[in-house]
Amino acid sequence: MVKAAEQEHPIPATGLAAQDSSGTLSPVNFSRRETGEKDVRFRVLYCGICHSDLHMAKNEWGTSIYPLIPGHEIVGVVTEVGDKVQKFKIGDNVGVGCMVGACHSCENCNKNNLENYCPNMIFTYSAKYHDGTVTYGGYSDHMVADEHYVVRIPDGLPLDAGAPLLCAGITVYSPLKYFGLDNPGTRVGIVGLGGLGHVAVKFAKAMGANVTVISTSINKKEEALEKLGADSFLVSRDQDQMNAAIGTLDSIIDTVSAVHSLLPLIRLLKSHGKLVMVGVPEKPLEQPIFPLLMGRKIVAGSAMGGMKETQEIIEFGAKHNIRADIELIPADYVNTAMKRLVKGDINYRFVIDVGNTLKSSN
Repeated sequence: MVKAAEQEHPIPATGLAAQDSSGTLSPVNFSRRETGEKDVRFRVLYCGICHSDLHMAKNEWGTSIYPLIPGHEIVGVVTEVGDKVQKFKIGDNVGVGCMVGACHSCENCNKNNLENYCPNMIFTYSAKYHDGTVTYGGYSDHMVADEHYVVRIPDGLPLDAGAPLLCAGITVYSPLKYFGLDNPGTRVGIVGLGGLGHVAVKFAKAMGANVTVISTSINKKEEALEKLGADSFLVSRDQDQMNAAIGTLDSIIDTVSAVHSLLPLIRLLKSHGKLVMVGVPEKPLEQPIFPLLMGRKIVAGSAMGGMKETQEIIEFGAKHNIRADIELIPADYVNTAMKRLVKGDINYRFVIDVGNTLKSSN
């Protein structure tokens, strides 16, 4: 017999959950496991809202398990550690990102520090854990995870504005590093200036790249150039601008989650250029092949990063004073925030003030 969420484990917890594909979130009681010998338990203070939280709450990818408690940009303060935990102690500032488990025996896990590409990787929420129970995310009062999947938040990185680096940040940092876009002087295009795009600009600039922001909206030009420090700006709907920039970019990071054409972006690439997809549109995109042949161009994908790289990005962000531009919201505003997210009415990332505003469902 399947147990209710509040009966699965012995430790009571409170969160915000979607009960069905309407995606509406409401307070719910559930439970978390006891602190195992290698587990870290922490009080959640802040949790970022990722666009994937919205997709999952509405089951737009067909994998949601209800009740669904979203959140994989989770930061807080350690309250308990298991007997064999070596890296953390009570009082440490820590975070959990997109995953809480993997097989630890495949090549990705053992040799490459790429747990994010393990065939048995376990997502932070709406997945089945090793013991067969459902995972629940950071829209909740506390979190418990194996220390391998916990990162240390350095002093100097604000917990609220640092939280989105655990998903938005690592999602753009990893391809910048892997595809060699961190070489100074590399001409990098960033498509979309949303939650992912704005941190992509910040990381690329900190790496020494020459950055071009590509957006449908001219209204974001001043923000991109003056505030975020981009070197140039293209309005993707302006055919003259796009034609003038053909063959000028070494690589492009595409952060857009809406359905859009890839052909105009491919035309912007130099020979051997790479278009790296990190946004996830809800419908498949069309990809003509001939433009790839003419210039030996590549369309690639990248998802998150392994735990070693996730810790690396957090430290890089602290060192270079990189954090997300956020709007801090109370827990009871989350459904309004989701509606605004659909409209793109956010500059640039919602973060829930969990510690101060999440109330019990009782």
